[in-house]
Amino acid sequence: MTRAPQKKTTIYDLARLAGTSASTVSAVLNGRWKERRISASTADRISRLAEAQGYAVNIPASMLRRERSHVVGMIVPKYDNRYFGSIIEGFEMRARERGLFPVTTCTLRDPGLEIEAARTMISYQVDWLVATGATDPDRIADLCRAAGVRAVNLDLPGARAPSVISDNRGGALMLARRLLARSGGGAPMLFVGGRGQDHNTLARLDGFRAAHAERGIAVDERLVLTCGYSADKAEAALEAFAADRRVPKAVFVNSTISLEGVVRWLRRRAAAGGAQPLIGCFDWDPFAAHLAGGIDMIRQDVPVMLDRVFALMDGAGDPPALIEVPPILIPAEEG
Repeated sequence: MTRAPQKKTTIYDLARLAGTSASTVSAVLNGRWKERRISASTADRISRLAEAQGYAVNIPASMLRRERSHVVGMIVPKYDNRYFGSIIEGFEMRARERGLFPVTTCTLRDPGLEIEAARTMISYQVDWLVATGATDPDRIADLCRAAGVRAVNLDLPGARAPSVISDNRGGALMLARRLLARSGGGAPMLFVGGRGQDHNTLARLDGFRAAHAERGIAVDERLVLTCGYSADKAEAALEAFAADRRVPKAVFVNSTISLEGVVRWLRRRAAAGGAQPLIGCFDWDPFAAHLAGGIDMIRQDVPVMLDRVFALMDGAGDPPALIEVPPILIPAEEG
């Protein structure tokens, strides 16, 4: 005997079970209960009933009935990195505090994945799209503008949407000054990691060179190893450099991703009896402080950067084209 299909639960069924109106149920399920001044206990009761009854909100349909979706999207290049992980966590926390629903996706620094992710989020009518570390932020901004979606760039800037980034030059200048002082300041350092064509690497190289210029030290371009952000590439670049040149007393590493490759190379070098250079890294991970010799680090001020992003979302009028947030120098614990 064939069973008749079970009737789907409606908001009217939930309203009857909860002892409320259908409009109250709709406001709770769409995340707008605070705007309607519905009590938290009522919202919790309706949510639990909806879950127990297997009710799911038809998101695309519900968004068509509203002027705003209350959904905010973010694309990020990496998940397995403390810096981007802290950005995602802070983004989601601030969104929920405002009654918004955050959606994030990882694009692996792949331009094709970035565009696919942007188009999908736009199709869900996100109110804002935050392009974090995007390889082509202007193309994403163009897609958003055409769809009437507001965009903001984070970490890497673009020309067609407001951008919130670290003061990369200023942070690199602080770090390079510190390393030169610790190493005696008479010889140039090695620069490892990053892509020679991206904004952040160029700005950090500018600060790196400026610190040398202050001491009258010339930087040979062979000391600049912009080999990408991969740990494997950083390790291979150092191996190739050390094959026929003396490694300088200090090494400026352009990210914690590259730092992993540098540390692997240093471990092999130590096992072979080689001298260990001083290390500084433009990015921060507290575990690095426990590595032998200590590492000077630049911590990007993620909380302030995200506060600036959400200030743009909350504000009105014409936003500034570029907001630079000063990073923080975390000196090595010298034993």
